[in-house]
Amino acid sequence: MSIHSVTLPHSFELDVAALSRLFDDTATSYKFIFFISYLDILRRRDFSANEPVSFRELTVEMLANSWYPHTYFKLSFGLQDKIASKLDSLNLEISQPILNFRDTDKTLLRQAINNKMLDDSLMRFVPYRLLRPFFEEDLIALRPHNLHSAIAQLAAQHFTERKPLYCFGKNRDSIIPHPVWVEYLRIHYPVIKGWAAWKWLEYMQRRNQGVPAVSSKLFPPQKRDSLKTQTEYWKLVLKHSDVRCIYTEERLSADNLALDHYLPWSFVAHDQLWNLIPTLPEVNSSKSDHLPEAGYFDRFVSLQHQGLIVANKNAGARDWNKYIEPYLSDLRFSDKLDLLDREKLERAYKSTLLPMLELAKNLGFSANWRFRHMPSKQQ
Repeated sequence: MSIHSVTLPHSFELDVAALSRLFDDTATSYKFIFFISYLDILRRRDFSANEPVSFRELTVEMLANSWYPHTYFKLSFGLQDKIASKLDSLNLEISQPILNFRDTDKTLLRQAINNKMLDDSLMRFVPYRLLRPFFEEDLIALRPHNLHSAIAQLAAQHFTERKPLYCFGKNRDSIIPHPVWVEYLRIHYPVIKGWAAWKWLEYMQRRNQGVPAVSSKLFPPQKRDSLKTQTEYWKLVLKHSDVRCIYTEERLSADNLALDHYLPWSFVAHDQLWNLIPTLPEVNSSKSDHLPEAGYFDRFVSLQHQGLIVANKNAGARDWNKYIEPYLSDLRFSDKLDLLDREKLERAYKSTLLPMLELAKNLGFSANWRFRHMPSKQQ
């Protein structure tokens, strides 16, 4: 059974049907990120319901959960969503462990956010509206003028018998988890987290149409994949031909080599050979996640063509077929020999890569990067 059709685990004590309606009628990402953040906080507390969860802690967690999809991967959250502008206004100083996905529990990211001046604007609506499915009939009957106050009062009055997810602290600056729900979430955590993540993914895919690998960009990867196979490929090409860096035109050697994602990894979220080219380590570091200037495109295609020609001649049939598989599928080639035709390869890249470059630019990736040699230090 796929996650999007999953039935949430039944409970004789709780209104699971209300839980299943949490994300109905959502125009922003707030509900998804709030609920996922609430789950993360409970898990970090070993699902203890003994202490309230402050609005500040929820705000920090929501911003931390939004940082990778917005700031690192540059996904759109929608025009009405203010989380992106909130993150941008913080001007966070991000350390290398965060950028290299070694901050596995978002500890450093949360610290960086918590050190900033924060307001409770993200808490203005979503903690109340998330409880609405638990009191829909009451709210219809009441026709309250102040919806949020009505929901807070209903949660407090019916906390014992109706069992909403939580109620609110005395000053409405925190939520008090319902212990029965906390136990339910503990027992069924993988299913509930997967369900909420899938709902968020559906929302984000609608707002990022055409963006590759949205599902890989909602949460920080646990680690980057090894480039062993891709490095072996380009070292084979280097062994049998003169390879020049497309950015500096300097000759490359196997002893001083880095692999550059022509389209940034933070945009494509993959390490396919058709997007990887060899370059000097200092060039690769300088380029980072910038988009290259259009003038490099012809050199990029020529280098890819050179690599395919050399690998076809010098790799065994098994390795050759392994190397070209992503070219065939992603660049939409039906005949593997067409990869060796320079004109056909260029047409494939123009129809596939150039629109992706334009989309990445529109999403906010820095464009028109060109390598500039650092001036030599005076002796």
